[in-house]
Amino acid sequence: MRNVVLPSLVALLVLAGCESNGDGPAGAPASGRAAAPSQESPLKALPGKESTAPALTQATTVRLATDAGDVVIEVYPQAAPNAAKRFVELVQSGFFDETPVSRVVPGFVAQFGINWRDPHKAWDDRPFNDDPTLFALERGTLAFAKAGPNTNATQVFINYRENNRLTEPQLNFSAFGKVISGMEVVDKFVQVGDPSGGLDQGRLWADGGNYLASLPVKPTMIQKATVE
Repeated sequence: MRNVVLPSLVALLVLAGCESNGDGPAGAPASGRAAAPSQESPLKALPGKESTAPALTQATTVRLATDAGDVVIEVYPQAAPNAAKRFVELVQSGFFDETPVSRVVPGFVAQFGINWRDPHKAWDDRPFNDDPTLFALERGTLAFAKAGPNTNATQVFINYRENNRLTEPQLNFSAFGKVISGMEVVDKFVQVGDPSGGLDQGRLWADGGNYLASLPVKPTMIQKATVE
């Protein structure tokens, strides 16, 4: 079940992964640790959600080694259990290895999470349910891309700026993690394909290797993702 990446809500909506000729279960990650003590939560509660947003006392660290440099991410299972669990599962399975940052919209988001190779591409047909949206989508935070309710699967975006309009109930994108080191690397990700839609998702899912080889401008590649 592939989702489309349609930019726009007043001009941009975050896409998600699928082609459709165009376009889990809850739980903590398999590996984790106590979050470093801090007077401030690593994620900021959305206005009006301060009393319902849980304390973030656990974190899993993920490193994305890209050809632009390393990006270190903390994943918070208490912030969005379904999303955090899936992201760590994808990392541990090798899903993100040798995959492109397929959509870069400066001042909005950088998106990745398409792997056309077997057995990885089967993850795209395993959507998971939305989490409650409790935390702000500030610069450096991560959420899963989707094409409607409960269609999260493999594609993830990093926010270049505060995008809280995407947390509104009709959209309901949920922050599950944050870049804690290497945001300057994310800022250098190469913009490729359509200025707002990025690379052709259908072609990536169908034959990503040959498609990438045909591009005159190559995307930033995630060489390897690891849980630390």
